[in-house]
This record gives sequence, structure tokens and C-alpha cells, in this order.
Amino acid sequence: MQTLLAFLFVLGVLIFVHELGHFLAARRLGIRVLTFSLGFGPKILKFRRGDTEYCVSAIPLGGYVKMAGESPEDARTGHPDEFMSRSKWERFQVLIMGPAMNIILAVVVTAVVMAQGADVPAYQDEAPVVGEVVEGSPAERAGIQRGDRILTVAGEEVDTWEQLGLAVGTRPDREVAVTFLRGGESRSVTVQTEAQSRFEVGYIGVLPDVNPSVRSVVPDDPADRAGVRPGDVVVAVDGKRVVFASQLSEAISAAPGREIELLLLREGQELRLPVTPAPRGDRGMVGITISEATKSFTPGPLEAVQLSIQENIKYSGLIFRTLGGLFVGETSPRQLMGPVAIAQLSGESAEAGWVALFSLMAMISLNLGLLNLMPVPVLDGGHILIMALEGIARRDFSVQIKEKMLLAGFVVLMLLMVTVIYNDLTRVAWIERLMPWRN
Repeated sequence: MQTLLAFLFVLGVLIFVHELGHFLAARRLGIRVLTFSLGFGPKILKFRRGDTEYCVSAIPLGGYVKMAGESPEDARTGHPDEFMSRSKWERFQVLIMGPAMNIILAVVVTAVVMAQGADVPAYQDEAPVVGEVVEGSPAERAGIQRGDRILTVAGEEVDTWEQLGLAVGTRPDREVAVTFLRGGESRSVTVQTEAQSRFEVGYIGVLPDVNPSVRSVVPDDPADRAGVRPGDVVVAVDGKRVVFASQLSEAISAAPGREIELLLLREGQELRLPVTPAPRGDRGMVGITISEATKSFTPGPLEAVQLSIQENIKYSGLIFRTLGGLFVGETSPRQLMGPVAIAQLSGESAEAGWVALFSLMAMISLNLGLLNLMPVPVLDGGHILIMALEGIARRDFSVQIKEKMLLAGFVVLMLLMVTVIYNDLTRVAWIERLMPWRN
């Protein structure tokens, strides 16, 4: 139920804001709005105010604002309150305001989230110098080693770990050229990336040069008796390097009742301590709380807005790069998400708290705004494209030509919907088991 409510909340806000943009622009220009609907199909709730019927419809996967004289089949009187009676510039303003409102919402919500402050990985904006290569990973097979400074991925410069993650993450199951610096010498290798998680994010298996640390120790528990102290940095467990807190937690949990050796760093000195995790059910516990290498920031209101604009510009570039990668075959269609995946993410984000849920809303709003600007008939960007072509041709296209263009756009949109829904269904374990070609 929480997943459903979170999904309806996120989708409802995004659809309402998008259609509100069209509605306000039309009303400002004096265009008569006949219907403002959240959802498609049969109308569940409705009321009329003035010339406009406001309603909630049964299928919550979109919405629409119907204006007088908007469709080719509508009877037109030539009255100035009809959509097609207005100039192309005025119609453009109505069409552009839907996507624009989604982009504005993304900026505002991201700014609100950022103003709350956050802990971010300390290495995120540092140079991608390899601290550890995962055993058996694509990077290890390609010969990448600890200490290598990665310079480019597929010809794209990467100056930070965040940029490296994006460059690799958008290229799953691909051969990519990786250039790195070793001993002052630039080298290049080809790495066959792998796909990880249900969203098939690209992975090569390189980790930053960081380690988790001990935040606190429970008195008289195994770690305390072994001599572990708050502030100790955990470098390795049984000789295997640990980079993230999750790796340390998994290593301890997997050894109930069995002695393990912790390699610690205390005041710059290495220290090896044997400790035996106490069995707690089928897990091992040593009585410590673990913290990642993070840094905190709490921006002021203006700084939050500036950071929000920067983040949205950055992710806009990523969206366009992903779309471009689909056309040239560099990006996997498996990375596309549909309503089922959005519902799953909404539920997971709601469990994590309102900050996570609103962050997801901002990201989807940005996607919705930019995708609606794509020059595909049926979408807002497609209608803008048709008007632009009419302007270049200095004549309006016939109804038949427009209908054919809209039909082509509808076919493209349906193919996209089939793809994303198929992707969503394959991410549901029990449904995937019913697909023999994926087993």
C-alpha cells in the first residue's frame, strides 16, 4: 500500500504541474480550456467551473488539457478563444509551458532537498585513483591495478569518481576504451563492462582509496575485548581489503563463531587484531558501529538554488547522452524505466524518508520535462516541431499530413512504452521466472 500511495503521489504531482503549465498559459492568453484532467479514460470525479470541466480519470498514467479548437476534427469558428486561431508564437507558449513547469519543479524540489544538508562520500569529487580492484572483475582482467589514475572512458575525460561512475554506468555490457596513468606513463586498455542491479548499470570493478572507520564500540562485546577502539580505520578483514562499510559488515556477518583478523590503522600505525564475531542467529556481530568516509554540507538558500541548477544541468546532459546512446547502440534499452519501476522506486524512497522521495520526484520531473520536448509528434516537442516546419514552409500542413505525422509519433511512443514495460516486468523476479527465454 505504501508503494502504491507513494507512486500515486509522485505521479500525481508531476502530471498536475505539467498540465497546470499548459492550463495557465492558455488562460493567460485568453484561450478557452474545456477540460483539465488528471489521468486518462473514464472520469471518476469531475466538476465544472466556468467553461472548464476539472476531473480525475481512471488511468493515472498521464493527463491532458483540452482547449477549444485544438484538434483537427474540432469544429472551428475562428473565434480568438480557440487554440488554432492564435499565432504560432502564442501556441508555442502554451505547448512549452508544460515541460517548462516540470523542469522548474525539478529545480525547486532539488533546492529544498539540498537545503536540508547531506552527508556525501568524501571521494566523490576526488580524482579517480584506483584504491582497490575487485577480484575477478572486468578491470582486473584488463590489467588495471591499484594506484592507476583513470583518465578517460570511451574517449570521455573523467576528473572525479562521480564522473567515472556516470561514464561507466551508462555503458553496460560494452567494450570501452579506458586510458589511465601508471608511473607517469599513459596506457590504454579495452574493458568489457558488466551490467549490475535490476537497472543494468555498467560496472568494471574499481574502488576508491578509502576505508570505513569505527564510530563506537559496545563495552564487553568481542570488538571491545579484542582492543578495537573508536576512530580505528578498518583496512582489511582476513587479508581482504574493505572499502565500504557494507563490505566490512558483510565480512563480519559471514563469520559467526569463527576468528577473523582485522587490519586496523590507528594514529598512522598498522595494527592486526584477532576477533571472534558472536553468533546472533545466522550472523556474526562484534559490537561496533561503522561509518563511511563522508563529508557534510549544509548550503544556505541561495547556494542551494545554485547547486540545484548545476545538478539539473548535469543530469540533463546525462539524459541527453543516454538518449543519444540509445540511437547509436551505446546505451542499453534495459536502462529505461516505466511505471512499474517508478512505482518500485517510489515505495523504496518512501521507506527511506521524504528527502529520498522528493529527490526521486525531482529526477523524474526533469526526465518528464526533457522527454516531452523531444521532437516526436504526439509529445509537446512534436507539436512544436510541426509548427516550426510549417513556419519554414510558410504554410499550414493539411489535416491529412498532420494526422500521418501524429500517427507516426504514436507508433514510436507505443514502441517505447512496450520496451519500458517489458523492462519493468523482467525486474520482477516471479514474472521473469515465467519468461523461459530469460532463464
